[in-house]
Amino acid sequence: MRPRKIHAPAVFEDGFQTIRDELDVPKSFPPAVLAAAEVATDRFADRRRDDRSLPLLAIDPPGARDLDQAFHAERRPGGYRVFYAIADIGAFIERDDPLDHEARQRGTTYYSPDLRTPLHPPVLSEDRASLLSGTDKPCLMWTIDLDADGEPTDAGLERSVVRVREAISYADAQARIDAGTNPTLDLLREIGTLRQRSELLRGGISLNLPSQEVVEGDGTYRLEFDRALPVEGWNAQISLLTGIVAGATMRDEAVGVLRTLPPPRRQDLQRLRRAAIALGVPWPEELTYPAMIRTVEPDSAARSAFLLQAARSFRGAGYIWFDGEVPELSEHGAIAAHYAHVTAPLRRLVDRFGNEVLLALYAGRRPDESLVLDLAELPSLMGRARSRASSLERALVDYAETMVLAGSIGQRFDAAVVSISERRNAADIQILDPAIESSVPRVGRELGETLAVRLDQVDTRARTLSWSVV
Repeated sequence: MRPRKIHAPAVFEDGFQTIRDELDVPKSFPPAVLAAAEVATDRFADRRRDDRSLPLLAIDPPGARDLDQAFHAERRPGGYRVFYAIADIGAFIERDDPLDHEARQRGTTYYSPDLRTPLHPPVLSEDRASLLSGTDKPCLMWTIDLDADGEPTDAGLERSVVRVREAISYADAQARIDAGTNPTLDLLREIGTLRQRSELLRGGISLNLPSQEVVEGDGTYRLEFDRALPVEGWNAQISLLTGIVAGATMRDEAVGVLRTLPPPRRQDLQRLRRAAIALGVPWPEELTYPAMIRTVEPDSAARSAFLLQAARSFRGAGYIWFDGEVPELSEHGAIAAHYAHVTAPLRRLVDRFGNEVLLALYAGRRPDESLVLDLAELPSLMGRARSRASSLERALVDYAETMVLAGSIGQRFDAAVVSISERRNAADIQILDPAIESSVPRVGRELGETLAVRLDQVDTRARTLSWSVV
């Protein structure tokens, strides 16, 4: 899934900092952590395979320096071989050192429109451990063999050293794919398309979620959605493939930590069908949820709103660890497979530990007992970090929405009722343009109905909007 994000003018920054303070998002690293980062070196420098001849390519947003992944692929008899280099931040961190303790407290990188609060000090996450192009970098090299249908047949994981040939933006990658000028990117499209087909066959779902943006122009602000490029979906499939292979290996070897998500409940899918009707998004009765999602492009406010509502059909994401019998309900409902987070260790704590487990398993040995003990702590650490990150994202969006609509009091907007909460005595509504979510009193409202609402009050401090039904 592609997370929602907002990009906002500098005038919002004081409000953003207030939100970060409310949620105790760290402002800086303690001196001991920075000192440890300055002297940290690659503990496995003399035990790495040399993969510097691979013409690896990194695809990331413009200006990014915390590069977690780099990709290359080759054709082989009967299929493909994927090389996926992952940043080896674990090589710079000792268990129980200041870097380890700080990373466990943070859990993840926190993103704001004006600021990125990293999981690790920038000297590591944006320099020594980052897969920046043109320099020799330590990495965790995944090698995954695929058959002609894009299904994995073999895999391995080793520590290696690489030299990424180039780091490019998604827009540049898409342009090169369209022009057919890069063999590696051509294979990315080919393999990514096969993996998307495999996802559909197994009942998996990739939501093409739009990104919410705050756009400044002529002294006013407006909310807009942008659209993902096709290459973003193909690139995401390589990460998903790696996580699926990792999850299957942990499951088969009966030790590891998995990312889990229950499948949508029947009542949630029924609610979503009614929301589709209200939003004017056709959903043929015979079309399954996974097949339906693939027909919807975020090319209008209504379709963007539908995709955001679809994302809410999945609830209860978390992590489980195990050493022995694999727990029930351990699959990821949206991916429709066992799945492990292993491809973003610069930005997510759990990936570092997952990769260490897999390095041991692929080497034919059991993970160290201290590492297995660490797995037991990860679900709570990641749950806390995810809760704070979700609260931060929601508060940032709420604040941006109130700022954008501050000059629109008294105006009418078209909306649709997308859910009803008896507990809150509220009907949740989706404003179609600008595409934001809010609520009105529940009395008299029906799920799926369309209505006109008037904006009565905006409170930027409390980050709330008050509406009345016209």
